[in-house]
Amino acid sequence: MAATDFKDYYAILGLTKTANTDEIKKTFRKLARKYHPDMNPGNKEAEARFKEVNEAYEVLADPEKRQKYDQYGQYWKQAAATPGGWPGSGGPGGSGGPGGTAPTDFGGVDFSQYGSFDEFINALLGRAGGAGAGAGRSGKWNYSNYRSTSGGPTGFGGFEDFAGYENRATSTSLDTEVAISLTLGEAFRGTCKGVATGEVSIPAGVKTGSKIRVKGKGQVDPYTKQQGDLYLKLEVLPHPFFQFEGDNLVCEVPITPDEAVLGALIEVPAPEGMITVKFPAGIRSGQSLRLRGKGWPKPKKDERTDLLVKVAIVPPKELTTVDRECYEKIKTNRTFNPRSNLNQMLL
Repeated sequence: MAATDFKDYYAILGLTKTANTDEIKKTFRKLARKYHPDMNPGNKEAEARFKEVNEAYEVLADPEKRQKYDQYGQYWKQAAATPGGWPGSGGPGGSGGPGGTAPTDFGGVDFSQYGSFDEFINALLGRAGGAGAGAGRSGKWNYSNYRSTSGGPTGFGGFEDFAGYENRATSTSLDTEVAISLTLGEAFRGTCKGVATGEVSIPAGVKTGSKIRVKGKGQVDPYTKQQGDLYLKLEVLPHPFFQFEGDNLVCEVPITPDEAVLGALIEVPAPEGMITVKFPAGIRSGQSLRLRGKGWPKPKKDERTDLLVKVAIVPPKELTTVDRECYEKIKTNRTFNPRSNLNQMLL
């Protein structure tokens, strides 16, 4: 078999031979999600890439298979089927247990001249320890000396399925997580969003960090046809007026000095529309008014949290002649001094 008829599983996953198990698993999940048929409907190239990624993971995630692959490269399946020598009666063309007689008709290759699979590999590569070599001469082939980055079918001489190998990642999770961004209004009222597997309903009252599980909408195992779940990870985008303070909503409403002194009825935005709020006389900047039941919906309950209205007293930047005369008159006649006790604060 030509050296080009070889799948470089490390290259398929974009990894080096030194990659550890966690790196292999993390990379596989990323690529499997990227090329999954559900994410690429009708894309045959992506489907083929998905199968190739699964095949690479199946081998590299299994320590025993990976060791054979690293040692024997394109012939790893044949080596896996010949532990300690030649295959026994259960192997294709075998005629004995480990160390038994070599098969003579094995994919068109005459193995009777070799004492072990290692000898066949060494003879193939023209290395010491090939056919007829004694035990002292049998050397092991290092896969790193004979790697190819080109794709192609695995195996040689027509026995690609030598070890009964099945291309699937048996321990891979079929669940899928998708990030979805919502406006504050969408999160407040609830909405529907389209994802790769269809449209999903998002209930009212979700917040950033909330997760919604949609059963049976995850990845599909191409072999068992089992389907995982879809998890929606939600992010509520910032709003210019409303913010969260714990479970409550909070907003800041500016009022004029005369409204703060005399009190006033002021129209204030709430999530469902404008409402009239009574600001008591003498209210100070930084104080909050609590509007009970006017805040955020409680999931799965017909209730709402509170809306906290913070007060900001804002003086006018520009005064008319009448405004100035009035403020001057107040200043002249004012008896209230909010700083009267500051002289007691001296050290």
